[in-house]
Amino acid sequence: MDHFYYYAFAAMLAMTIGVELKKSQDAKSKDSSKGPADKMSSIFYAFRNNYLVVYSLMMAGDWLQGPYVYALYSYYGYDKGDIGKLFIAGFGSSMIFGTVVGSLADKYGRKKFAIVYVITYILSCVTKHSPDYWILMLGRFFGGIATSLLFSAFESWLVAEHFKRGFEASWLSNTFSKAVFLGNGLMAILSGLLANYLVDDMAFGPVAPFDASATVLLIGGVYIHLTWSENYGDSSDNQTVMQQFQRGYQAIVADKKVALLGCMQAMFEGSMYTFVFLWTPALSPNGEDIPHGFIFASFMLACMGGSSVAAKLMSRPSPAPEKYMQYVFVLSAFSLLVPVWFAGKPPVEGQAVGGITFDGKVQMVGFLIFEICVGIFWPSLMSMRSKYIPEDCRATIMNFFRLPLNLFVCIVLYNVSAFPIANMFAMCSTFLLVAAYCQYKLHEVAVASGFVLGNTKSDDTL
Repeated sequence: MDHFYYYAFAAMLAMTIGVELKKSQDAKSKDSSKGPADKMSSIFYAFRNNYLVVYSLMMAGDWLQGPYVYALYSYYGYDKGDIGKLFIAGFGSSMIFGTVVGSLADKYGRKKFAIVYVITYILSCVTKHSPDYWILMLGRFFGGIATSLLFSAFESWLVAEHFKRGFEASWLSNTFSKAVFLGNGLMAILSGLLANYLVDDMAFGPVAPFDASATVLLIGGVYIHLTWSENYGDSSDNQTVMQQFQRGYQAIVADKKVALLGCMQAMFEGSMYTFVFLWTPALSPNGEDIPHGFIFASFMLACMGGSSVAAKLMSRPSPAPEKYMQYVFVLSAFSLLVPVWFAGKPPVEGQAVGGITFDGKVQMVGFLIFEICVGIFWPSLMSMRSKYIPEDCRATIMNFFRLPLNLFVCIVLYNVSAFPIANMFAMCSTFLLVAAYCQYKLHEVAVASGFVLGNTKSDDTL
């Protein structure tokens, strides 16, 4: 394997460790200057750690499946077109049913629907044992519903429970950053290694990661049942699901901050999911042999580093996420422009098809920067959602935000072979610049309405 991969991995590891050490030093310094009333209590730490265990298990159940979904469908003998339809079915299911299950979670309880997530995703895993196309399609529908719940019910439960227990609002950012660090970073790496071990080293076949996922999800479901209390959005008996749905829509239309937040999220996530489909052909356009697992691990390390950077930023009174995320979106837009400069270049004459090329190395650096931005994005987004989305229909609105995302991904998947890769990356960069503009307007409105302080000296020196 080319030494470049080791250097990239080491650089991301050093950055993550460095930021974590600096955070730890700063936290000790701040704690020594705080009074007892300002310090995070042991009760809060127990609550936070309980959520982190659950979130990590739920994300592990998701990450265990990711690397082998396409491989399993190929193993059953389906071609690229058939597999594409299965993926479209998953995103389409999330788009159609996501907002409905979000409204149900708000009305009937977030804990209940966290367990529904566990059940539907386990059912999705069970369908992977059958080579029948329509049973696999059913599994994709279950998976789409589960994905909608994963990205709404758990966060909605956390925010409601956090305030119900009387914890400081500023402490939420600590939970969000650690959840992304563990669930979206560390669990992704460990799950990928475990899945690879089960399939390649133990030779259990491509279904094994899905069985492991079902086991992890079951453990998490039992833990939720035993340790979580229930909370609701609006559980009034006279409120139908359709009325809850309408209430969420009206909240988006009535509050410009919520609408801008949703637009920004859709633009960034749409670009992020498109990137997932495009990074492999971008790094190996002429059939170069690249270590996908090692690159994926490097990406996840970069994401972990980004979440650590976000935690450090959010621990300061200024700049607020509404301010610094403008720069993060612009940086992410430029990082995905790198492949546009190199895409479509013919291979150098006489160059063997083997390891990564110089062009590929430059693109991978850009992709690592993008993953750092992803790591900053998630906890910052969660922090802003906790401020602006009304509690009574939180899960409903969060799934509303995913409607354009899922529609966009379905369109991309359906037409992915119709456009040159350079055009796809250029489109992603455009969307990210739109996200930056939405973030700029959100900051403007938030300052005007008193949610965020205006420009300060620390803002200007960001």
